[in-house]
Amino acid sequence: MAIAKKALVWSLFAVGGTMTALLFPALMVIFLLISVGHVPDGLSFGNATAFSQSWLGKMFLFGVLFLSIWHAAHRLRVIFHDIGLRADTFMASVLYVLAALGTLLTAYFLWTIR
Repeated sequence: MAIAKKALVWSLFAVGGTMTALLFPALMVIFLLISVGHVPDGLSFGNATAFSQSWLGKMFLFGVLFLSIWHAAHRLRVIFHDIGLRADTFMASVLYVLAALGTLLTAYFLWTIR
């Protein structure tokens, strides 16, 4: 009996879409407000930096970025299929390798935050 790999990819897509829709806009607004200096003291640059330096903050940011990257990869696969690019095996391989690379880079850059 063959092992179905589609469920794993679909679950990453579904959870990533939900996470992206709910958390990514809020994170973007928070980080933009921090960068221009219009935030309450609880969301100051120092507190945001301390959050991103903590293990909990790194795990949270990794989760959001990891799931968003895999959601985008699967969404692009579907978009390429819809516009007529029918080389699905090739496109899936390229996009999922890029998503894996993005995941590794995310982990590396979060690891380097000190």
